Amino acid sequence: MQLPYSDELNIGYLSRLFDNTTNCYKFFWFQAILNKLDGKNNSFSFDELINEMIADAWYMVTEYHLRLGPLGITDNLEEVVKYIYAEYKYKSSEKREKIIEYLQGMDDKKVLKYKSDLTLNVPYRLQVPFYDDIKIERNMWNGSKKNLTDEINRQQRLMYYFVLISGLGTKIEVDSLWAEYLYKNREILKGWTQLKLIQYLQNKNPSVPGIADKIEAPAARDIERVRKYWKVIIQVDPSLRDIYGGELLKDVNISVDHFVPWQYVAHDELWNLHPTTKSINSSKSNSLPSWKMYFESLGNMEYSAYELRAKNEVVAHEFDKIAPYHLNNQEIRNQLYAKGLNRNEFIGRLEHVIKPIYETAQTLGFKEWVYDGGNNL
Repeated sequence: MQLPYSDELNIGYLSRLFDNTTNCYKFFWFQAILNKLDGKNNSFSFDELINEMIADAWYMVTEYHLRLGPLGITDNLEEVVKYIYAEYKYKSSEKREKIIEYLQGMDDKKVLKYKSDLTLNVPYRLQVPFYDDIKIERNMWNGSKKNLTDEINRQQRLMYYFVLISGLGTKIEVDSLWAEYLYKNREILKGWTQLKLIQYLQNKNPSVPGIADKIEAPAARDIERVRKYWKVIIQVDPSLRDIYGGELLKDVNISVDHFVPWQYVAHDELWNLHPTTKSINSSKSNSLPSWKMYFESLGNMEYSAYELRAKNEVVAHEFDKIAPYHLNNQEIRNQLYAKGLNRNEFIGRLEHVIKPIYETAQTLGFKEWVYDGGNNL
């Protein structure tokens, strides 16, 4: 991706900002600067920028369980998000403004320690591609921050300079030319940063699908087509029962459930969707239903729909209407919805599609769930 050109700035330095990135902090730190620039203010404290970083990481960690650092290595940004989520019970869907408001007024010593640790390296190392007039010795990186910033500030044409050294109160000031460029092109630069972040996260979460859909709060989804499809099937076969509680669905205002939670798969593919009641769907929330208890029932229900499609023109018509929106993987579509499958063949193919996804979600911490009259077990 080519960054916007400037007659006055060396965009080549900027384009190398994320070269040799070993952890996630550079992406979030730079994005925090983009978030804060408003065309007027260009001086920000470490604390302000770290708050932005935590808010930006919030959804992908709490809602999607994404790993932000290398396997087996503690990532302070991921850990502080997990700590706040567990300790203060904010929702995964909490607005970022509320998260930032909390962070601005809190005095939790553990959070402050996490925030302080996040400032140890990235504010100084982000601009390494710009350092062509200075040479920072290895011992200087871990020494006095005053000495380090004095050396960095000798470099000309930086994006930002250090104007105050005071722990989390340390301030950077974005160069006026860079501030103008970054603000003017912030949407393009955010897109570029997110692209780089997605590539990084794919490397750290190789078995997780839909990374691109998991770096921000989810947009509204439309699965009303699927609900209508299942309503037609239930009208044709009123004996169908919910797979969790065994409740007849013929007189129920049904809800559509993602067997493996949407918060993991980030898609609305038909083979992972089935009807249930609103109360049961609410009880299940973002959990993984017990494979041992419920997969066979899911397979039987999906096979009932598969059979009816072959026998009933109305069901076949509804299937053809929703397939372009909810069957986006042609290989799976050919495999799972081929004509003439018997029950065992169909359920075996469905298991082949879903089980690896289910097991990876389990590995990433999605909790197993068993329905017990509305109580989560």
